[in-house]
Amino acid sequence: MIKHFINLEWKQYFRSSYWQKSIVINILLIFFALYFVGIFLFMGAFLFKIIGKATPDEDPFLVVNNYIFYWFIGDVLMRFFLQKLPVMSVKPLLTLPIKRSTIVNFVLGKSALNFFNFLPLFAIIPFSISLLKNGYASSLVLTWLAAMVMIILIINFLNFIVEAFSAETELSFLPVIALVGVLFGLDYFNILPMRSLVGDGLIYIANNPVFILIPLGILAIVYVYNFKILKEKLFLDSSLKSKVAEVKVADLSWTNRFGDIAPFMQLDLKLIWRNKRTKSMTMLLIIGVLYGLFFYPQPMYREMEFMFAFIGIFSTGFFLINFGQFIPAWDSSYYKMLMSQNIKYEQYLRSKFILMIMSVVILFVLGIPYVYFGWKILIAHFAAAIYNIGVNSHVILWGGSFNRKKIDLDKKAAFNYQGTGAVQWLIGIPLMLVPMGLFALINWLLGFEIAIATLIVLGVSGIILHKKLMRFITQKYLDSKYKMIDAFSQDN
Repeated sequence: MIKHFINLEWKQYFRSSYWQKSIVINILLIFFALYFVGIFLFMGAFLFKIIGKATPDEDPFLVVNNYIFYWFIGDVLMRFFLQKLPVMSVKPLLTLPIKRSTIVNFVLGKSALNFFNFLPLFAIIPFSISLLKNGYASSLVLTWLAAMVMIILIINFLNFIVEAFSAETELSFLPVIALVGVLFGLDYFNILPMRSLVGDGLIYIANNPVFILIPLGILAIVYVYNFKILKEKLFLDSSLKSKVAEVKVADLSWTNRFGDIAPFMQLDLKLIWRNKRTKSMTMLLIIGVLYGLFFYPQPMYREMEFMFAFIGIFSTGFFLINFGQFIPAWDSSYYKMLMSQNIKYEQYLRSKFILMIMSVVILFVLGIPYVYFGWKILIAHFAAAIYNIGVNSHVILWGGSFNRKKIDLDKKAAFNYQGTGAVQWLIGIPLMLVPMGLFALINWLLGFEIAIATLIVLGVSGIILHKKLMRFITQKYLDSKYKMIDAFSQDN
């Protein structure tokens, strides 16, 4: 039976329209996978020598175990945002004489074969070989290797549990981030030495192979728990049950001050708040606000003035970039109906433009406390905000006229590539790299003040030419109108 399941999965993958129509994205994902495999192989093969030269008085094996805790919390975060749960079309199988336990075991087994479970092995196995070559006992190394494999699988099934319980929640990433933050904070502020607890525990297991039963027992518990919750949900009538939702009405009367574009703004705001992908994307605005904290607290980055423009554009334009790059694909499910109405296309686009501009202003205001790290940073963020308003807003609207992929609004936004095409990859060049490169070049040749003035002048020029640019962009959308209708009528 498992053989039949594997055969069905193989056919489903290569016969799917997603594989056929998104070959470029699949090639890029394969490239990134090979890139990370190469990095992990290099790290695993040379880690022993690198640590030996950096800290000659310390045991490389002890040093690595001392930092396993950071890998643990990083892996939890990476899996939550990147790892997709294995999905089978189980509804047809439920009408056949197949045991539910067989279906559940296959789904769980498929999750164990995920790329994220194999990636750490490209570092762990070469490092284990290095340990054996340098005289470490084979029993110690093999026990440690087995413990690491079990920890990888434990994290995999824990992520399965978290995803299963958060499937209907747009804010599911908050508890995960909070948990990781608490664990990191406990170690960082020396409240509870998590790093040494994890490292000492692994070393103790490696020196006493009988205690490998501890991670093995934990793995068995999380597997059985996953099996239980999945089997309880695996009923045909569970998908037929109608969902009861409470209707929440928001007061959007404040949009009336925008005149004839108010109805479109109200539709956009309702779409953002009522759908999982747009709502979770909005919740991720916290990343845009706090993005600078990844760099500015470190003196090294505060000396790289060319980074100020990049961080400022990304921070103040987080919503603009994430929302704007999928215009008008957000409305793809009813785009045909929308285009059959007697509406002015310029009003439709201008409502989205106003929303993006409002987000830039709000994110800039929320980022004013970055002045704590220096006035230059605040000035750079101000110039970046003006540039986003005058230039990037028009660039991303123009890029939207090339969108040809329908978007599923019921999926989470984080690391969701559904609806992503070549346009979304290429639009990053004028949005991010051009202003950053221009700012860095002028800053190097003429100074910081001239670089800031250049961004502001470009932004103000875009604001002055707004009406002409909007007429040009609107005409581009009208020329592509029927191509979009045809594309959005198809499933990706």
